[in-house]
Amino acid sequence: MKQKNFYWLFASVAFFGNVVGSNTLPMSNEYSSIVEKVANNAVDSEESSFESTAKSLYSSLELNHYNAPARAVFTAALKGYYKLLETGKIKNEKLTIVDFSLSSAKPRLWVIDMKDNSILLQSLVAHGKKTGEEYATTFSNKVNSHMSSLGFYTTGETYTGRNGFSLRLDGLEAGINDKARERAIVIHGADYASPDLVRAQGKLGRSYGCPAVPMEVNDDLIDMIKDKSLLFIYYPSSQYELKSKIV
Repeated sequence: MKQKNFYWLFASVAFFGNVVGSNTLPMSNEYSSIVEKVANNAVDSEESSFESTAKSLYSSLELNHYNAPARAVFTAALKGYYKLLETGKIKNEKLTIVDFSLSSAKPRLWVIDMKDNSILLQSLVAHGKKTGEEYATTFSNKVNSHMSSLGFYTTGETYTGRNGFSLRLDGLEAGINDKARERAIVIHGADYASPDLVRAQGKLGRSYGCPAVPMEVNDDLIDMIKDKSLLFIYYPSSQYELKSKIV
């Protein structure tokens, strides 16, 4: 991937700079300028290449009668997907996107098959009861906060518990969602995530922080994304963007 080429280029420049500096002489202003220009050009080129790829994939996304997620949300999720794919953390090439900037009355969860760039599923999904009412506004990684957490997760193993067939999640972002296991944040079906409830009251009910989905969707969703696929929960949070090392 071009990202690897960028890292090699940057490392080579840094190594050469260390060799020059090993004579205890300060790096010349001219050489420092060259390093900065090469690094910046590499970054610009890499960023431009990624944006071009993201734009192309978004425009060619096979919708399969579903609506597409917002392009900015798709792009952020794609950036994390590529980074984490290189680390070996992703084994199941599905990307699940949850856009918590949308009303809970809207289907704001998508499952994308990254092998053929197609949407496999779109669904309603609930947020935590202390995260907001119809709209999500506040997020937390704390135990017993009853709030949703943002960021990237990998899916774990399935089990059957008090909420029926469920899927464990592992948060990948320290201080943002890495207490998911401890908090028992899982994907599961729930009556309060029903389309009937949206029709009756204009919004979903809420969870204790889990991304709960309609009962009729739950089993198929879990079977699609179990065993190390990637989940990205999005909200336009400047605090998240500052803390995240992935986006």
